[in-house]
This record gives sequence, structure tokens and C-alpha cells, in this order.
Amino acid sequence: MLTVGDKFPAFNLSAVPGGPEGLKGDFVQITDESNEGKWKVVFFWPLDFTFVCPTEIVAFGKLAGEFKDRDAVVYGVSIDSAFVHLNWRLNHAELKNLEIPMLSDIKRELIESCGVMAQQAGAALRATFIVDPQGIIRHVSVNDLSVGRNPQEVLRILDGLQSDELCPCNWKKGDAFLKA
Repeated sequence: MLTVGDKFPAFNLSAVPGGPEGLKGDFVQITDESNEGKWKVVFFWPLDFTFVCPTEIVAFGKLAGEFKDRDAVVYGVSIDSAFVHLNWRLNHAELKNLEIPMLSDIKRELIESCGVMAQQAGAALRATFIVDPQGIIRHVSVNDLSVGRNPQEVLRILDGLQSDELCPCNWKKGDAFLKA
């Protein structure tokens, strides 16, 4: 599995765009060079039309503006096709207003490059990567398939990374930094 300090792999994936554009059925290509110069939060979920996944995706979507305020983009990725992503958005009330793109890694190339394939499931683990504007991984977390992650915590970690300061346990934006 890739870890902190590694270069995030190159990718070129079809996606359902976020926002109202995503409901039109026009897919876009998103690559590692898209949104150049921005921080990237790339999170993987196992499969569409499941139970835990939409809770996470909706939670990340609700924070899209917070991430944008921090000059970061959020990409959600699974092994499902863009057609399946679109169908899920159209038929799941909470996903209709999703503000983040849903990327299709149907060939499992990015998932395998990152080392986050759940071999027995044949799908991605619940992995999250925070990537700096130079394409370097600055944070990685991986959850078991049965446990959803906390997007607020991902936002808190992004704040800490962007501060370039020493951040104590439970630090949040606006709190004092540690002095060495």
C-alpha cells in the first residue's frame, strides 16, 4: 500500500461530475493532472448500491464547500462504471445533490496502484488519501469494509497539514499549535 511521502499514482478515469451537471448523464475524464496546484482528497469505497458507502459519500459531499475553501478537491472512487454511478445518483435521494465527482475505476488500476484492493471482496477498501499540490501523499487511512470513516476528521487533518505547524492530538482549526 502507498503511504505518506509516496507519489500518488497517475490516473485517467471516467467520472460522473458533482453538482447538477452530474445528473445530465455527461461523463467527464478526471486525471491526476486535473485541478493542478490543489490539494486532493481521494477516497475509495467498495461498491455502489450498498449500505455504508452512501453515508460516507453524502457526508463528504456535504463538506465539499469546506474542502473547496481550503483549496482542495474531493474525488470519490469505486470499481463501478460511470453508468452505475449515474444510476445510483439518480435513484438515491441523498446522492442527487452530491457536489463531488464519482470516479469509475472499473479496471481497478488506481485501486491496485494505491494498494487498497480488498482481495476477497474484489473491491476497494475504505481508503482515504490526502495529496498535496505536488502530488505527494501526506495522509493515508484505511478502514475495514464494515466501518465508515469520518469526513470531518479528514477535514481536520487537511487543516493540520496545511498549517505547516505542530498540531497536538484533537487539534482543530483555530486552536493553538505546539511550540517546540
